[in-house]
Amino acid sequence: MRFLNDPEEIYERSFEIIASEVDLSALPADVRRIVLRIIHACGMTDIVDDLRIDPGLYETVRAALMDGKPVLVDTRMTRTGIIRRFLPEDARLLCKIGDEETLRVSRQLGVTRAAAAVSRWRPHLEGAICIIGNAPTALFTLLEMIDNGAPAPAAIIAFPVGFVGAVESKVELDADPRGARIATLLGRRGGAAMAAAAFNAMISMAREAGEWTS
Repeated sequence: MRFLNDPEEIYERSFEIIASEVDLSALPADVRRIVLRIIHACGMTDIVDDLRIDPGLYETVRAALMDGKPVLVDTRMTRTGIIRRFLPEDARLLCKIGDEETLRVSRQLGVTRAAAAVSRWRPHLEGAICIIGNAPTALFTLLEMIDNGAPAPAAIIAFPVGFVGAVESKVELDADPRGARIATLLGRRGGAAMAAAAFNAMISMAREAGEWTS
């Protein structure tokens, strides 16, 4: 069996195929990089019309990281997808879903662990980067917290997936981003790989531009 096995050639060929199937030329260069990464992560060029990416998202994420703001992620799966070496050396990547306190809050309140984990983001929220790649309950909880007076994050990268709440949570975010710059995919589709890919696109751009070393 013959197949491509050179990583750089595979990467290059993948983007050639994407370019042949969807025209992204009208997008700003930074948004185009984000969209390409997301499509590459999921293999679906037909998601373009459902993507919502603020033109200022990259600059907001870059500035937040340079200012030492934390990156808050909903699950271990999302955290694992982030290319840690692309981040500034002192970047804080926080995931609380596996903490004992999160489990206690989840049982006490009768909510998902993802929702309980996000409820514990409050002390870190102001100006932060929030990345949600799995549970709609995590996004609903984040939006509800902000509505109830929690500090607003600088950016919300939200790709919750599934059949219960995914559509509604992303429609709510798109309709009212609560002052944050956003990236999301309307509809049922989503997942940690897409969320991480969107973030990886931005941190790789900043790293290539020499904004930080890692």
